Amino acid sequence: MMKITFTLIVSVILTFTAYTQTPEKMSYQAVIRDASNSLVTSQIIGMQLSILKGGISGASVYTETQTPTTNGNGLVSLEIGSGKIINGDFTTIDWSNNTYYIKTETDISGGSSYTITGTSQLLSVPYALHAKTAESVIGGHYLGEEFGGGIIFYLYQGVDGVQHGLILSKNESNQTWQTSPSTTNANRSWDGAYNTNRMTNSDAANYVKGLSDGGFNDWYLPSLDELLTLGNNIIHVNKTLDLGVFTPLNKNYNRYWSSTEDDNNNAIAVYIGEGSDSNDKSSSFLVRAIRAF
Repeated sequence: MMKITFTLIVSVILTFTAYTQTPEKMSYQAVIRDASNSLVTSQIIGMQLSILKGGISGASVYTETQTPTTNGNGLVSLEIGSGKIINGDFTTIDWSNNTYYIKTETDISGGSSYTITGTSQLLSVPYALHAKTAESVIGGHYLGEEFGGGIIFYLYQGVDGVQHGLILSKNESNQTWQTSPSTTNANRSWDGAYNTNRMTNSDAANYVKGLSDGGFNDWYLPSLDELLTLGNNIIHVNKTLDLGVFTPLNKNYNRYWSSTEDDNNNAIAVYIGEGSDSNDKSSSFLVRAIRAF
């Protein structure tokens, strides 16, 4: 059973896309499972999404409801800011003023009897939304830029007022997650660097740690959330990769290993742009390294 779930029933994945036009929106993805931990596929579900200010029990500055449909992998994709508004105005949230959390409530029957609830901090606000309320930003980087030994696929403004982000390596390899399955506690969905440092007997970890692309040796295997964010911005990276002599991301139903462990025998793999599932660690899937700046 997945260790990264908010409850025993639903594993929630946050990826963000900021739109410069009004209204601003945030992309959101979740893998929905029922009480038996089975995927809820091709089914309309009811969701209520709230942005909380200041803490897990903070006041809701924005709440909306939606009734999306899961795909064949149990994945639901929607845009926060485009649902039926219950309270607040998404476009007026001052992201630079406080810490914010997202609360999700789900009814897998498609109604409003929400029985699955989870709350998670937004650790990095979408860059374009944050920048709208910031006086100055030091950086000038852009998605798809060739920089730092690879291609930038995610940007945000840090508390230091400087642009930070994630960089994708230009090439990939087929590797196993672990040659002899065992528990590593590499169970963070948001922190690939943490996970990679805990992966033992791992061809995938050895591959990314051995890279020195661009003269950098801090490459790591992306976490589940980081891979899903990459899929959300694939148009930017593949456009740049295609212009060079590098390997574009593969969307032909091939899995990429994340560094997020599921249990003793399994880890989470991602279909870029489609969703994720749990697989035997000894399976050989594609591996793509990333690094932060």
